[in-house]
Amino acid sequence: MGFDPKTDKYPYPESTDRHYIILKKNDGAVFDENYPYIDRRFGFRFKRFWVRVLLYVLVFPVARIRLGLRIKGRKNLRRHKELLRGGALSCSNHVHFWDYIAVMDALRPHRPNVLVWAENVRGENKKLIRLVGGIPIPENSVRATLACMKAAKEAVDGGWLHVYAEGSMWEYYRPIRPFKSGIGYLACRTGKPVVPMAFSYRRPGWIRRKIFRQIALFDLSIGEPILPDESLGFKERETDLVVRCHEAVCRLADITPDEDLYPPVFDDSKRVDYYTDTYGKEYGKK
Repeated sequence: MGFDPKTDKYPYPESTDRHYIILKKNDGAVFDENYPYIDRRFGFRFKRFWVRVLLYVLVFPVARIRLGLRIKGRKNLRRHKELLRGGALSCSNHVHFWDYIAVMDALRPHRPNVLVWAENVRGENKKLIRLVGGIPIPENSVRATLACMKAAKEAVDGGWLHVYAEGSMWEYYRPIRPFKSGIGYLACRTGKPVVPMAFSYRRPGWIRRKIFRQIALFDLSIGEPILPDESLGFKERETDLVVRCHEAVCRLADITPDEDLYPPVFDDSKRVDYYTDTYGKEYGKK
């Protein structure tokens, strides 16, 4: 069983896909059907190239030290490189401000895009988030959502798209929350494989705990690609894929909930019992 960090100070919301981070700035950007969800301008691509160089030279090494990061399972990317060459998605839990840096490090030499909370692309780090592949998810507009999904499918075609299937970032949270259906929709629409990935934790040493106040160290585990079951109808195929991805991320995080009592769920942010009762009983918290 993996290390379970103490997270009492974090105000996790009642809904499992809700955000609790308060951003300091908001530039009022509008993400509608005309927004360039994938920016193909030469100047942007030029900047993105140099950001990629900086990631390799400086950011990845610093992040490994800062997070105490260990990456496991890269052999699964090498073993299935022909399958992944034509495009792929990946999904993981979302547990730290820097965890996408770890995802990019783990997936290199692939250059993923990532679906992100729209508020992040209105805030103070908006330019950097776009330059590392951030695609804002619009809200309250069907046309904008369709334009975003079209861009996401284009990103998968011959490329890579990472999806935080839980829908929000909860720092140092151990249980895997219910997944949103987007990962299944995109994989089934494109016919591309999904690579499950999971963040889990290790107990930090005395120096990191006492001097740097570090709650936990991170492991990032990469699983085998998961393909849509083409024998099923679309909705059944989507449901089946989301459930299998959720199960895979749980296994990679060394979590084995009682599936008879709490079967894998998705697109149900109100299913609070799924992540409180299950894991509370398992870890003796209730």
